[in-house]
Amino acid sequence: MTTDPWGRVDDDGTVYVRTSEGERVVGSWQAGAPEEALAFFRQKYEALVTQVELLEKRLRSTDLSASAAMASIDKLRASVDEANAVGDLDALSRRLDELVSRAEERKVEQKQAQEQARDQARQIKERIVAEAERVAVETTHWKSGGERMLQLVEEWKRAPRTDRPTEQALWKRMSAARNSFSKRRKAYFAELDQQREEVRRTKEHLISEAEEIQHSTDWGPTARAYRDLMQQWKASGRADRASEDKLWARFKAAQDTFFDARNAVFAERDAELRVNAEAKEKILADARAEIPGISDPRRARTRLREYQEAWEAAGGLPRDVRDQLEGAFRKIEDGVRRAEEAEWERTNPEARARAEDTVEQLSSVIANLETKLEKARAKGDERKAKEHEEALAARRSWLTEAEKALDEMS
Repeated sequence: MTTDPWGRVDDDGTVYVRTSEGERVVGSWQAGAPEEALAFFRQKYEALVTQVELLEKRLRSTDLSASAAMASIDKLRASVDEANAVGDLDALSRRLDELVSRAEERKVEQKQAQEQARDQARQIKERIVAEAERVAVETTHWKSGGERMLQLVEEWKRAPRTDRPTEQALWKRMSAARNSFSKRRKAYFAELDQQREEVRRTKEHLISEAEEIQHSTDWGPTARAYRDLMQQWKASGRADRASEDKLWARFKAAQDTFFDARNAVFAERDAELRVNAEAKEKILADARAEIPGISDPRRARTRLREYQEAWEAAGGLPRDVRDQLEGAFRKIEDGVRRAEEAEWERTNPEARARAEDTVEQLSSVIANLETKLEKARAKGDERKAKEHEEALAARRSWLTEAEKALDEMS
């Protein structure tokens, strides 16, 4: 009989393994020496050891799930319990027991990690839903709002999943936000379409009015009427894009018909008035050369009247030079008027009386101050004397100006 610490081979070739529960038969060997039998069954034991070591390594260095680890442990345990091998099977069972403990720890860790991951997923999706709800309620920029809503849906799809009840509740809010946004956008554009239709009808009416008067030759009132219609056109807003260009083309065509006809008439009239412009340019040149040199305002006024009569007799002016020539002639008229006003101010009896009174009052004050100055000097009061000298200097300067103004009125 051949033996080793964990098994033996009896004389008839039966192979036994020793365990804590006693011996059990693991096989029979008839083909060779007993040592070969033990070596063969020890190899089977080493194969089991290798499987246990591989599982230990996987639990230690990979993210093997607890459930997969337990399945592998159970499978290995069955193999060890029924192993036809010679070796320390009890030691392998103890190592499997340790693996069970590690798998249980892994199970707790994985559960915590899953809960943490679900919590993070919930936070991410709550943020997505909250923004979707804000967009649904606050956004009025429909294009960018719609694009953002689509982006949020894509973010939702890419985000990790949380637990089923939370996932369903959050998706329900997400769907409600999308529907709310869609309804608001649809209502807005429906109202906008209605407003644009009202604008279209308003502009159709304005076009009708514009077309009714496009052939009018009552130039002034009709031009004002077109300005009125244009203000109403601008104030009415915009119709839909397809209609707006067509409506404006019709309205402008009516305007152009009227203003082209008016411009043609005015151009012909201006050509006829060009000779008047030449006459008035000569009148203006003569008035500029003569009137400013006349010193007597009455004579200047008389001469201006003659020029005004000639100006009126020369007739109307073309539009392109009307404002320029009329403005230049008004400057001459304004110059004569200012000269008359200055002359009236100079010869006004009331103004002269006020000037004489001012000269008289200042002279009296100066005489009084001279008396006070002499008294102060006689007393040797330098401070008072200096005050009177300064006051006299100021009053004498004022008197000089007052006498000059009075002389100009003489």
